[in-house]
Amino acid sequence: MLQDVRYAIRMLLKNPGFTAVVVLTLALGIGANAALFSIVNGVLLNPLPFPNPDQLVTIHQSKPNFETGAVPYPNFLDLQSQNQTFSSMAISRPTGFSLIGSGEPERVRGRFVSADYFSVLGLKPELGRFFTSEDDKSGGAPVVIISAQLWARKFASSPDVLRQSMTLDDKSYSIVGVIPASFDLVQRDVFVPISQWETPALKNRGAALGLHGIGRLKPGVTIDQAEADLDRIMASLAVTYPETNKNNSAKLVGLKTSLVGDIETTLWTLLGAVGFVLLIACVNVSNLMLARSTGRAREFAIRTALGAARSRLLRQSLIESMLLAFVGGAVGLTLAAWGTKAALAALPTALPRSSEIHLDGRVLVFTLAVSMLTGVLAGLAPALKASHGRFNQTLKESGRGANPGRVRAQGIFVAVEMALALVLLVGAGLMVRTLAALWQVDPGFRAENVTTFGLSLPPSTRSASGPEVRNSLRELSDKLNATPGITSASFMVGATPLLSEDDLFFWIEGEPKPAGQSQMHMALNYVVEPGYLDAMGITLKRGRFFSKQDDERSTPVAVIDEALAKQYFPNIDPIGKRLHVGADAVPSEIVGVVGHVKQFGLDSDHEQSLQAQLYLPFRALTDSELEGGFGGAGVVFRAQAGASGSSPVFNSVRQAISNQSAQNVISNPQSFDDVVAGSLGTQRFSMILLASFAGVALLLASLGIYGVISYLVGQRTHEMGIRIALGASRTNIFRLVVTHGMKMALAGVAIGLLAAFGLTRLMTKMLFGVKATDPITFVLISTLLVFVALLACYLPARRATKVDPLRALRTE
Repeated sequence: MLQDVRYAIRMLLKNPGFTAVVVLTLALGIGANAALFSIVNGVLLNPLPFPNPDQLVTIHQSKPNFETGAVPYPNFLDLQSQNQTFSSMAISRPTGFSLIGSGEPERVRGRFVSADYFSVLGLKPELGRFFTSEDDKSGGAPVVIISAQLWARKFASSPDVLRQSMTLDDKSYSIVGVIPASFDLVQRDVFVPISQWETPALKNRGAALGLHGIGRLKPGVTIDQAEADLDRIMASLAVTYPETNKNNSAKLVGLKTSLVGDIETTLWTLLGAVGFVLLIACVNVSNLMLARSTGRAREFAIRTALGAARSRLLRQSLIESMLLAFVGGAVGLTLAAWGTKAALAALPTALPRSSEIHLDGRVLVFTLAVSMLTGVLAGLAPALKASHGRFNQTLKESGRGANPGRVRAQGIFVAVEMALALVLLVGAGLMVRTLAALWQVDPGFRAENVTTFGLSLPPSTRSASGPEVRNSLRELSDKLNATPGITSASFMVGATPLLSEDDLFFWIEGEPKPAGQSQMHMALNYVVEPGYLDAMGITLKRGRFFSKQDDERSTPVAVIDEALAKQYFPNIDPIGKRLHVGADAVPSEIVGVVGHVKQFGLDSDHEQSLQAQLYLPFRALTDSELEGGFGGAGVVFRAQAGASGSSPVFNSVRQAISNQSAQNVISNPQSFDDVVAGSLGTQRFSMILLASFAGVALLLASLGIYGVISYLVGQRTHEMGIRIALGASRTNIFRLVVTHGMKMALAGVAIGLLAAFGLTRLMTKMLFGVKATDPITFVLISTLLVFVALLACYLPARRATKVDPLRALRTE
């Protein structure tokens, strides 16, 4: 064996060109598979970094029109105390805080959590301690746990941080602990006990407030059993509190499933697609090795004559292919490391658990296994040909005629390459068409030149009166709208297209008054200023939008979208009708109808009842809504077309906000072009990968057919010379070569079309606006592949027409 390995190394080093081409081909195939497997491994296969992660589930309250709704805090407390299937349970809600007093004021990402939040996950603090039940009681001392990243950034990772405090909004919190740096489940900077959230709605069973639970099942308990247990409690609550809990139930989802979402099907489909690239690489290498074995036919014949067994020749050939595969695997692993980092850097938000994607031991084992399999697949056919040759005839032959059996095998390989390449190209074409269709979808707003950001008001706002807060907001709104380069700007509370959502209950005047919220309608709630419609570019369909006169002293008004009008006012004009809105059932007159906004993505179904949209005037917020807890709002503005760039305009906005108060904090500025592009992250990720795979496949397939035709021309030089000497024209020779190559290509295209019709159906969930059997895509891709095959045949065919018959005959 060692002798065979040393001999294989010498033979490969004597043919550096052949070796380099094979290694690079295998590196592309193996590297692409290793890169995608590292993604699948990090996102899908690796367990969550918590003890017994399969016991962790997310807890939601299922409503008639929303399966995974938020859980009101009083309901959660009942579920926590009365369940029989959970060992522990917690609830949390994302939020934001203005960090004051630690350098320049900034907005930090926060989370309200119940005391058991970290113990449910099984975490241990990096420093200090986690929350106790005493911390999570109303009236308890304000305490906070910070992330390791914030600890390093603000406190230089000093252990003295436990004796310090930090000011969040206008309240001072004592730092009691630091969470481990590896914890990035929710990517937050600070964690505060939920009891510190000063909102009366926390005690309201009808107020979900964006709270969702997390729990750890008792050993041996299944998700279905736990869900049935919680449904038992929800049924009891529906009897006790019918106004808020009727028709509600519990919904449990595995924590890993919640994190991964719908990406699982996409990743497995892509992993199957990249397997085609590996097969094409194997076929290509097999073709190269078959062509190379022609020059070694006499060598194998002599070795056999000297006593070498056929099994020894088979082993020698397989060792060479395995050696090439392992070298290709090593190079491919390097390409995989680089490619994975590049993909994650280009689309950082396209994948969940992206921080856990890296080349670990499992990826190395996978790459080793793939390399071994590739070595066998790529070398088996050439090895069998070499070990089962007609050695006696080979020793007698002096000619260079083509071996019909070898040419036939290479032709089959080329057809397989073309078929596999066509399947990948069709898949990439369908994703390109999907992305094009999504970009053509009308989102209901115009994203160009629009920017949004969060604005946190100074801590003093919390102690100010309602009129003082209102005057401050209106003064700032006027400054924003007067900023050079801005056409319109608006404050907003509630839902933000593609970014956040906020539901609101309502009922229509004239209907029987509902007994509770469970019998009321629900709509997405946008609380905005008069400039919002122009800033977002939303179309006014009927009536009017808000004006500055729609304030706290005027008659309450509302604007609805087309979806709400169609659903609840199908045959009548809704203008002038009245809705009773919110927990206080404030009667509001409908004054306008606007276009529907694609709130949940460009591929969302606007017919869903949850997506009915309701607009309320920001300037009509009451004193009670502005006092004691109004910390800020969102801002959206549209810059003038042709303005000198978004940065100068945004700098002017920042300056206007800072001029009013140095403690105003801007957070998370985003252009809506980026927001829309981000909402297409999964489709873009799939398209880029499939297009990359298809490009490699097309390159390898075209090289494969070029190599076979070139080999054929070289082997048939004597025949070509005779044909020309007997009167064959250059055109006849050209047609002969091209026809042979195109027969292989067209056979591959035909097989590939049949395979693509079946396999692309697996992509149905990934597509939008195009069918898996889209005829335009199939025709265009087939035409492209035939054209590439024709180009690959052209050069060898042209070379064949220039054969000198005298020189060709003398070579024999």
